[in-house]
Amino acid sequence: MSAFPDRDTVAAKIASMQEPDQAFLKLLFENPAQDDALLDGLYLYLDIASEGKFLNSLKLERNGEWIGEHAPARLQIRLMEAARSSQHPAFAAFRTGLNRSGGLERAYPKAAV
Repeated sequence: MSAFPDRDTVAAKIASMQEPDQAFLKLLFENPAQDDALLDGLYLYLDIASEGKFLNSLKLERNGEWIGEHAPARLQIRLMEAARSSQHPAFAAFRTGLNRSGGLERAYPKAAV
C-alpha cells in the first residue's frame, strides 16, 4: 500500500503549479503528517529538473518563491535544506526563489540585539 499523496503526484503538482495544483499543495501544507510526502515530491521535482536537457530557471525560481511564501514556518528550514542539497543550477534557481520569498526570515525573525 502506497502513501497518498505519493512523491510522483507531488512532483507533478509542483511542476505544473496551476491553480488547482496550488490548492492541492496548500492542503498539504496544512497537514504536518504530509510533510515527508511533500518533501519527497520536492526532491523528485528538483532531480527531474536537474536531469532535463533544458533548464527553466525562471520557472524554478517562481515555484521556489511561491512555495516559500505559502509554506508554514515548520517547513521553512527543511525547504532550505532541500534547496541547498545540490550545487546544480536547478537547485540554485529554486533556492533563489525560496530566498526571495522571505519565508525563512518570517518563520525565524532575527532577534534585536
